[in-house]
Amino acid sequence: MAKKKTTRKAVKSTKTAVGPKPITSVAKDKPRSKGEVFTVIAESTGLSRKQVAMVFDSMSGMIKNDLGRGCGVFTVPGLMKIRRIVRPARPARKNVPNPFKPGELMDVPARKAKKVVKVAALKNLNGMV
Repeated sequence: MAKKKTTRKAVKSTKTAVGPKPITSVAKDKPRSKGEVFTVIAESTGLSRKQVAMVFDSMSGMIKNDLGRGCGVFTVPGLMKIRRIVRPARPARKNVPNPFKPGELMDVPARKAKKVVKVAALKNLNGMV
């Protein structure tokens, strides 16, 4: 008995590519609000708004740990580097020439040491602008 030959039909894949959807630009006079940012990120990634909020909360916790007692540097990959800088104390000075009124002397008060946050844009962020 001879076997019957079967032919196979080519089936097109109905699956779409998985990945973030493109974010459309919005021409506004004011910057996006926190809610708008969460909504746009949630729509483009397929996550819920609560999940996006949890990601931002987690990232702010990491930044707090790294800048507070950690190494003092946090990098958002491809976008920016956040650094903690300690500005030293400055003593008080008397009879310093006033730069705004020539010929007049002034006293400059002392300044305490303080920690300052600096944000530097990385190459990718500069390229976006």
